[in-house]
Amino acid sequence: MPELPLYQVDAFTNEPFKGNPAAVCLLKKARPEEWMRALAAEMNLSETAFVLPQGEEFNLHWFTPTTEMDLCGHATLASAHTLWEAGVISPEKKIRFRTRSGLLTITRQRDWIEMDFPARSWCSVSENEGVIDAIGTVPEEVYQSGDNLLFIYESEKTVRNLKPNFSALKTYEYHGVIVSSPADSPQFDFVSRFFAPAIEVDEDPVTGSSHCTLAPFWGERLRKVIMTAAQVSKRGGELKLRVSAERVYISGQAVTVFSTTIKG
Repeated sequence: MPELPLYQVDAFTNEPFKGNPAAVCLLKKARPEEWMRALAAEMNLSETAFVLPQGEEFNLHWFTPTTEMDLCGHATLASAHTLWEAGVISPEKKIRFRTRSGLLTITRQRDWIEMDFPARSWCSVSENEGVIDAIGTVPEEVYQSGDNLLFIYESEKTVRNLKPNFSALKTYEYHGVIVSSPADSPQFDFVSRFFAPAIEVDEDPVTGSSHCTLAPFWGERLRKVIMTAAQVSKRGGELKLRVSAERVYISGQAVTVFSTTIKG
């Protein structure tokens, strides 16, 4: 049985054991969905990415331990980092991923990797008392963006101190809850956290896809097109953001923690 390269990469950081860990499996042929889900469950990380060459492009799938995702930022960042670091593609070349969210183009800017993602819209919704009770603190504003709720708070301290009831939060239909506020530090424009127990991820350390909503939201509010954000989870991570029309350009760093092979 052939062996497939398998990597673990910490994304949105340049230090091991920070940022958001993702597994990246480099495929030689298409594999059944059941096999990919089983490997993702075995890795037991928030996301495992599966990368398959298709001519000059790559097919990319993302799996939590239980679910295939439509979009994942940190596992996309980890996948691009892996392809460049492993010498699959030369550093000066763009990477084009075919995904469930369409074509994603990735470029390398020195130590930073920039991802071209679709912007996500949001709309104001009435307060969901059950979700608010599970989060633990009443937000100033409530929005919905796709399958996610977005709670806006006035204070970074409030965002940092939230201690959700994940068992209660898991019972609601939403993919996840994004919580965000302006940043206290002048180094950042805003901060956020992301809770998604419904897909077996109580708190995601750094979430690229949530910034497809957060970047245009805060860009509109702050009247900026270029921003820097911090996700203030326990592991933490930093993102550079650029908003242009219907696209969000999300930049981050990444570091390989280990590489191995799996019989595939």
